[in-house]
Amino acid sequence: MGSDTAVRIIPPQGPLKGPVAPPGSKSITNRALLLAGLAAGTSRLTGALKSDDTRYMAQALRDMGVAVDEPDETTFVVHGTGHLKAPAQPLFLGNAGTATRFLTAAVAAAVDGTVVVDGDAHMRKRPIAPLVAALKTLGIAIDAPTGCPPVTVRGHAGGFAGGRVEIDGGLSSQYVSALLMMGALGSRPTDVVLTGADIGAKGYVDLTTAAMAAFGAEVSHPSDTVWTVAATGYRAADFAVEPDASAATYLWAAEALTGGAIDLGTPATAFTQPDARAYDFIRLFPDLPAVIDGSQMQDAIPTLAVLAAFNTTPVRFTGIANLRVKECDRVAALATELSRVRPGLAVEQGDDLLVASDPGLAGQSLPTRVETYADHRIAMSFALAGLKIRDITILDPGCVAKTYPGYWKALASLGVELKEEA
Repeated sequence: MGSDTAVRIIPPQGPLKGPVAPPGSKSITNRALLLAGLAAGTSRLTGALKSDDTRYMAQALRDMGVAVDEPDETTFVVHGTGHLKAPAQPLFLGNAGTATRFLTAAVAAAVDGTVVVDGDAHMRKRPIAPLVAALKTLGIAIDAPTGCPPVTVRGHAGGFAGGRVEIDGGLSSQYVSALLMMGALGSRPTDVVLTGADIGAKGYVDLTTAAMAAFGAEVSHPSDTVWTVAATGYRAADFAVEPDASAATYLWAAEALTGGAIDLGTPATAFTQPDARAYDFIRLFPDLPAVIDGSQMQDAIPTLAVLAAFNTTPVRFTGIANLRVKECDRVAALATELSRVRPGLAVEQGDDLLVASDPGLAGQSLPTRVETYADHRIAMSFALAGLKIRDITILDPGCVAKTYPGYWKALASLGVELKEEA
């Protein structure tokens, strides 16, 4: 399914039941790919995600002289040399935020020469100025004239001294993770210090430090706002990637909406990713709480917002300002598209999203063509509405390839009928 097609979801007549294995975690796969690329030796990443975002990261490593093999659909074998070469052309990373932020910092310490980190039109609207400013304080020659990609980095492999770097993590935890992963490449320890108490989603920083430890790094966390990274470099490792919790939220919600029993092969309690927190709310459906703080499970909010449309009482989502700088302005997109289904179903109130909720939506025919804004999470979450409402059509269904290329096949395997339309 591509950008010139649409898909109409036919509501299933009964509960969705059966096994579905979610893809590997995008967040963990891209961390592991980078760390394996920075290590000397051969690393084998199993259970990995193969999607647009991770393929951009893998190709960027190849462009910088790292051999990356793909022996099967869930494995990367990375042959690192301990350093990266300056690429012959700009690194094109699509709209992959993890790859863009992480590589911007890494190339500063791992490449001798100039690297341009760039992306598509959507990525060129996503902020990177706080990370650029932090890197400049470390003496790194870096420039991003618009405050967004493209970023030009003049790297000096082995020339990163370490030391103290401050960062405002309120806009994105990816900035913190980028600096932490770079920190192990210094000639002395690096202190990464938050300038405020807020951080986009601290759980993702925990994912970063766990992945770093697997590749031989040593990170301590002496206070809530300070991480200290030893100057260890990285060593090759075999690494198993857990399933993607963000992807799992759609399946948990589909189960809740239809009274089904979907076996993901991994219990909700086994996930270490922040978005797994959404399960504790999904299992309460149709009695979701009146207020849900989304600050620490941001990518799960589109799932929960669509689920909230069928809740018994209204739900206000708070702590979600960061959703405005994702693949699209997700706060605005959710309000706009839910209200396209039924006028007034959701409204923006400052940076909050208030979903009015109406259990009576289920079973109605409400012909709606849902705009997806080239955002995989808008497409996947609004497909859930089509499980209960007739004539919901998702535009640009192919955008799910960013993180879950098999999403539509997964729904079909559970018995959901999908009609492809022009």
